[in-house]
Amino acid sequence: MPKLPAVQLPSPRVLSRSIAVELLTEDVTVGVETTVSYTSRDPYALSILFHLPGDVPVLWRIDREMVLAGSLAPTGEGEVRVLPAPEGKVFLRLGPAGHCAMVRCVREELARLVHDTLALVPQGTEERHIDWQPLLDFLRH
Repeated sequence: MPKLPAVQLPSPRVLSRSIAVELLTEDVTVGVETTVSYTSRDPYALSILFHLPGDVPVLWRIDREMVLAGSLAPTGEGEVRVLPAPEGKVFLRLGPAGHCAMVRCVREELARLVHDTLALVPQGTEERHIDWQPLLDFLRH
């Protein structure tokens, strides 16, 4: 099978920012150090890394458009839900029902981060930033 011509990808663009997040439990609310990052090589998703005291950090990947939509109305299904919360906050419910974590963060802070990713990779241009060659090479073998 002939190899496809090489496609010139735009230069990778990366964004990383710490945000304030609260883990909500039945008994207590705990602040958790959190880093949200984005790379244009995986243009549809945000990576949210929760730095838990004494544990290995926990990584969740969330669709960036879901974050924006969920700040206005409940969205998502399965293990990831985003819901508006009172006082300018947003809830992220992560994990299966009954065994999930509920975190809360400032809606404006999260929305600004998503808007910054849209400046790096505008909606509708995401596929131009994905390097499909490794997948194509794997499928050929």
